[in-house]
Amino acid sequence: MRLLHTSDWHLGQHFMGKSRQAEHQALIAWLLEQVTAQAVDAVLVAGDIFDTGTPPSYARELYNQLVGQLFKAGVPLLVLGGNHDSPATLGESRELLAHLGTTVIAATHEDVATQVIVLPQRNGEPGCLVCAVPFVRPRDVLHSQAGQSAEDKQLSLQTAIQEHYAAVHAAALAKMAELPGKLPIVATGHLTTVGASTSESVREIYVGALEAFPTSAFPPADYIALGHIHRPQKVGGLEHIRYCGSPIPLGFDEAKQQKEMLLVELDCDGLKSVTPLPVPCFQGLVAVSGNLETLAGAIGAAAAQGTRECPAWLEVTVAEDDYLADLPARIEALTEGWPVEVLRIRRQRGNAVASLATEARETLDELSPHDVFARRLQQEELGEEMQQALNERYRAIVAGLQGEEA
Repeated sequence: MRLLHTSDWHLGQHFMGKSRQAEHQALIAWLLEQVTAQAVDAVLVAGDIFDTGTPPSYARELYNQLVGQLFKAGVPLLVLGGNHDSPATLGESRELLAHLGTTVIAATHEDVATQVIVLPQRNGEPGCLVCAVPFVRPRDVLHSQAGQSAEDKQLSLQTAIQEHYAAVHAAALAKMAELPGKLPIVATGHLTTVGASTSESVREIYVGALEAFPTSAFPPADYIALGHIHRPQKVGGLEHIRYCGSPIPLGFDEAKQQKEMLLVELDCDGLKSVTPLPVPCFQGLVAVSGNLETLAGAIGAAAAQGTRECPAWLEVTVAEDDYLADLPARIEALTEGWPVEVLRIRRQRGNAVASLATEARETLDELSPHDVFARRLQQEELGEEMQQALNERYRAIVAGLQGEEA
C-alpha cells in the first residue's frame, strides 16, 4: 500500500493582498505527476484543505479539480477537517464526492465506526485501515464542568481526545476482524503534539486548554499522519509519527523550508518506509534584512528567485536606517528593475520598541513560569533544535517540582 500524506493546503489563503491560486494550481499538477510516477494508491489530506470556513469560489474550484483529477486517475482521496475548515462547508458535498472516490471526515462522529475507513490499493483490494480522526473540537468530546481549574480543563480535554482515539482504534480492530486478512492501521490527527516545532502561520488551536497532545496518548497504529504544523518533521524522533508540513510556505518564516509530501509504504506487517517527496517552489518568497547599504545586495540575491512574469515576494526588515520617514520610497528605489515585489517593510527598531512597550505593561503575575523562560530564551542566539530541547527540559523540571509540591 502506497499512501501519499499531505496536509495544510490552505486553499484560498489571502497572503498580504496576494492570491495563492497560481501556486495551488501548479501544486495540483505536480501532485498528479507524483501519483503516477510513484504508483500512489491513495492520497490523505490531514486537515486544513481550506484557509477559512468560507473559502472563495476559486478555492472550491481548486478542491473540485483535485477530487476530479484523482478520480480520473483511479486514486481515492481521504480529506480530514482541520481547525481552519468548517465542518458544514466540508460536509455539504460529502455524499456527492463519495461517488467520486473521495471520503470526507469533516468532524468527529458519535458513531466512531463511521471514522474507520478502508483505503483500497489500485488493484481494488483493501490496502489499509484508517482511524480517520480530524481536528477534535472540545465541544464534540467534552462537557465543561463548573469550578474546574485551567489544569483540570487541560487534562480533561487531553483525556477526552485520547478516549476518542481509543474508541476509533477499537472500531478499526473490529472492522479488521470482518476482513479476510490483516491490514496495517493508519491513524490521523490535526493538532499540536509534544515536541513539535511550529511557525508564525500556525494558530494555537486549544488556547488555554491543551498545549500539546502527548505521543504516548496515540493508539498503537502502524503510521500516524498528522497535520496542523507546517514544518515537516518526525515527532519525538519517531519514524511512524509524522507531520508532512504544508506543501507551500504560508509565511515568510517558512520561506527557507524545503516543503514536502510523504510517500508512506505499508504492508500487512506494518510500516515499511517513509519517503519525503520535495515539493518545487512555485513562488519565490524571501525575507531580507539589513541597512540600506547591505539591502541592495540582499535584494539582488533575492531576485534570483523571481522572473518578470512571476516576481519574488519580499519581506524587508530595515535596521539602523529604520528611522527614515521616506523608507518605503527608498526601498522602492532599491528594488527598481529587479523581478521582486515588496509585500511588507518592517522597521527593526520600531518592532523592538513595540515589543519592549508590551513587556513593560506586563507583570510577573500575568506570566507563567513557561512564559518567563521563553522570553529569556529568546534573548539567546540558539538554534531552533536547541531552543526546543531546552524548553522541553524546563517543562519537565517544572512538572517534577509541581508534583513534589502536590
